[in-house]
Amino acid sequence: MPFTDKDFLALALANPVNAAILARLPSLGAPQAHLVAGCLFQAVWNAAAGQPPGWGVKDYDVFYFDDSDLSWDAEDRVIRRADSLFADLGVTVEVRNQARVHLWYKAHFGEDYPRLASSRDGIDRYLIACTCVGIEAGTGTLYAPDSLPDLQAGRLRLNPRHPQPRQFLAKAESYKARWPWLSIEPV
Repeated sequence: MPFTDKDFLALALANPVNAAILARLPSLGAPQAHLVAGCLFQAVWNAAAGQPPGWGVKDYDVFYFDDSDLSWDAEDRVIRRADSLFADLGVTVEVRNQARVHLWYKAHFGEDYPRLASSRDGIDRYLIACTCVGIEAGTGTLYAPDSLPDLQAGRLRLNPRHPQPRQFLAKAESYKARWPWLSIEPV
């Protein structure tokens, strides 16, 4: 039976922290806000492994896109609002303006990074194709440009939109250490 958007959303929202963040995220007032990545796809793998939905989630990532002010101060104001909004959840919520990533990525990761045009462009650049997932604030719409069946099956493939073989392998191996049934496709 195909793994659908509805199946994914049910597993992701079984983590009560994901559900709480998504319920509150519109009040952050950050344009194009999405809850993204690990807190979402790990719920799928945790279900397959018989773990609670939030098992192993180290942080909850929120992407937004605001190119009206690319200063660190503007992003920091949104981060501080998010800290206050989510403080009672007892988890780390990392908020990043995708309009600014090109300004700091090379210094942090040693690789060039293009200027993005949307939050979804940021989601598109995760190292592993099936982990490029996000849920839009307000609408609850799933954005998953790659194969949900690959995510369900645990097939880890290099993301052709951001091909970084060394980083891909390191990330894939870290996932496989936590979910041994995952398979890493050759690069």
